[in-house]
Amino acid sequence: MEATESPFMAMFGNFREELDEHHDRRERVIKVSRDITALSKKMSSFLPPHSCKPLTDCCIGSLPFKGEESLDITPYTSQLTNQSLPRVRQLHQPLPKNIAAENVERLKTIDSLFQSISKDLQGINHWRYQRQISAGIQEFMEAIAFDFYLRNQTLVSCQEGAAYLEKSVQLTEDDYLLGIFDLVGELMRFAITSMATLGTVPGSSLSASNAGQETSKSNHRRARSMLEDLRSLRAFLESLDTNGSHSLNKEMEKKLDVMKACVEKVELAAYGMIIRGCERPPG
Repeated sequence: MEATESPFMAMFGNFREELDEHHDRRERVIKVSRDITALSKKMSSFLPPHSCKPLTDCCIGSLPFKGEESLDITPYTSQLTNQSLPRVRQLHQPLPKNIAAENVERLKTIDSLFQSISKDLQGINHWRYQRQISAGIQEFMEAIAFDFYLRNQTLVSCQEGAAYLEKSVQLTEDDYLLGIFDLVGELMRFAITSMATLGTVPGSSLSASNAGQETSKSNHRRARSMLEDLRSLRAFLESLDTNGSHSLNKEMEKKLDVMKACVEKVELAAYGMIIRGCERPPG
């Protein structure tokens, strides 16, 4: 008597195919997330203050939004002459031309990586693989927010950050906020380097040489230091209510401690610079 094939075999065969597709998609998203993380870290590493060159070698360091006709850096270049920038970059100053070009190329690569998994993140799969792509989006937001702050001394909004992403890739509020938490570390390194090299708090007229002098009220209104921005950002992040978000609540506890420590480092460095006055020469 011939054995008949069980009707459940076909059903379990379909289950096997679905699981294989799921694991393949998951591995693709994980790999892309790691590649985006690595490229974003390289973008951030080229933005700190020690990367500046003379202005004749510079261009406007604005990264183009996703959806613009071209990612060519030509519209962002500025051939200014008879001026020079310090070797240490300050706020509201352009990136060197070669560094801006490299970052634009990285931005193109990141955009193509997001496009390569756009089909894998459609519909319910966006939430199914949110945990796998989240780290890459957070690191990318950190790099974008860092560049945006150095050029404008303001915080990039969630809507502005989403404009850099592929349309099929959603920027959740959790990923945006966790990226901003990580941004504080980059701002801390920038501020410490600027104070150690230039003897001044970035964005402020207060320096070691004039620490003992009284500053007019008008100067206080005009100049807003990075330390003030960090304190405002700390107050905002500390006031967040994360009860409705499991992922944000889970990550926020450890990131909050690191964020506070970063702001305290800048405060202590500024206090030391002000108290010592002009005792310590720049550099």
